[in-house]
Amino acid sequence: MKFFSPPAWRLGIAISLVSTAAMAVSLADLSNQDASSGLKAALNKGADVAVAKLGVENGFLNNDKVKIGLPGMLEKARPLLKMTGKGQQLDDLVVSMNHAAESAVPLAKPLLLNAVKSMSITDAKNILSGGDTSVTDFFREKTATPLGAKFLPIVKKITDGNGVSSQYNATMGLVSKTGLVPGQAATVEGYVTQRTLDGLFYMIGEEEKAIRSDPVGAGSAIIGKVFGALKQ
Repeated sequence: MKFFSPPAWRLGIAISLVSTAAMAVSLADLSNQDASSGLKAALNKGADVAVAKLGVENGFLNNDKVKIGLPGMLEKARPLLKMTGKGQQLDDLVVSMNHAAESAVPLAKPLLLNAVKSMSITDAKNILSGGDTSVTDFFREKTATPLGAKFLPIVKKITDGNGVSSQYNATMGLVSKTGLVPGQAATVEGYVTQRTLDGLFYMIGEEEKAIRSDPVGAGSAIIGKVFGALKQ
């Protein structure tokens, strides 16, 4: 009796299928340590990408997804203010607000990475399986307040040079006492700080979605293993 060897291409496919099956792991198979390491790596990548895109000249201004426009009250008053000769100041304020945001963003990374230490390793799997931006949402909850505190003085220093900004703050200082204006909108610097945070976490969230969609494409073994497990 003669035995025939299978064609090389069939053998290659068989080996590939066996290797893939052996490497595939489910979320339940992951150790808590691996899950935690994967979260940390994903956050590190997300923070790197967000800061690289936003923390550069015109990083906010040229990105329609995160560009900071005038606070609502100023935007509504724009036609009247332009009639009184303040159109250029308004345009300059938009530019300075976005430059303030790009100047503040690089301060975020150390705080974001430090927040990993506050995460319980046993909670890692729950965070991972919470949704498309659950990792981002977790770290936003942990870091938004301290990040805002760091961003605010930088933003204020840049926006204070605009006359419209100081006039807005003076007016809103009176209006805010009525309780009709949200706290972060009571000053230009408060508004810009909040929008900076929104833009930062939006970009991190977009990177998390990309990682979840293509874990292997993230270029990290631990990210591929951990986020790949979510697809099993």
